[in-house]
Amino acid sequence: MNSWDAGLVGLLVGTMGVSLLSNALVLLCLLHSADIRRQAPALFTLNLTCGNLLCTVVNMPLTLAGVVAQRQPAGDRLCRLAAFLDTFLATNSMLSMAALSIDRWVAVVFPLSYRAKMRLRDAALMVAYTWLHALTFPAAALALSWLGFHQLYASCTLCSRRPDERLRFAVFTGAFHALSFLLSFIVLCCTYLKVLKVARFHCKRIDVITMQTLVLLVDIHPSVRERCLEEQKRRRQRATKKISTFIGTFLVCFAPYVITRLVELSSTVPIGSHWGVLSKCLAYSKAASDPFVYSLLRHQYRKSCKEILNRVLHRRSLHSSGLTSDSHSQNILPVSE
Repeated sequence: MNSWDAGLVGLLVGTMGVSLLSNALVLLCLLHSADIRRQAPALFTLNLTCGNLLCTVVNMPLTLAGVVAQRQPAGDRLCRLAAFLDTFLATNSMLSMAALSIDRWVAVVFPLSYRAKMRLRDAALMVAYTWLHALTFPAAALALSWLGFHQLYASCTLCSRRPDERLRFAVFTGAFHALSFLLSFIVLCCTYLKVLKVARFHCKRIDVITMQTLVLLVDIHPSVRERCLEEQKRRRQRATKKISTFIGTFLVCFAPYVITRLVELSSTVPIGSHWGVLSKCLAYSKAASDPFVYSLLRHQYRKSCKEILNRVLHRRSLHSSGLTSDSHSQNILPVSE
């Protein structure tokens, strides 16, 4: 194993560890907090988190074994099942992010009617459509025997070994990525840019009120004025940073793999095996980044994490104090006798 392979193995192991811990923590927060569960986005987050965990425990270990062994890591049936899951989970992940962006768009653009427009039933229907959409392509690929081990990516995924099916497979691959990656990317851009437009409009209104207040308060201390102006600047940048993070992580993680799959269809451009595995690792890294981008950095999830931690520490302290009192009583009893 050369240094490239060792680096890819380390990247996969690190991605698996972070993804497993962070997604499990999101599930704990969902189970612990009834306030989070009552909200419609919780269904999208639950769908995304379960898919990330399934990818972490099934697809990532098989890819790791493929990188180490440099061959198919399992039997044909298990590899086809893993390839089916790989195609389904990737599409489900992209569409879940699009669903979360639609939820944010409705919440920001229609704040007064959000509860009426985005109920739990509506969210469940969107998740059902996500599953139906995500199942279509792997089911078709399974029927056409286009699932198996792909040496370039060292993983079980979409592949075709017959030269006479090259054109059909190219059309299928193009349609798959257009209706998964491209569709989700367009939805993300349209919804979040609209959210950004509304956020900037509200920032301008707040800035006008703030400036009018600062003009009226002539005796205000200069340090207070500076803090108000700094808060204005942070407020303008906050929405831009969040939206850039949502769209940026989507592109950085998925675009290299999708572009590589499309370039691969052209026999004139050679692709190195290390780049193929690296692009697959980047796609897997979305499972590790999603919990932080969409859940754990939000106030409700941070609050739920603190409550879980306090409960665990409280139980440990009670357990340790109970053991201490038992040992103390055992030490006293012989003396009293």
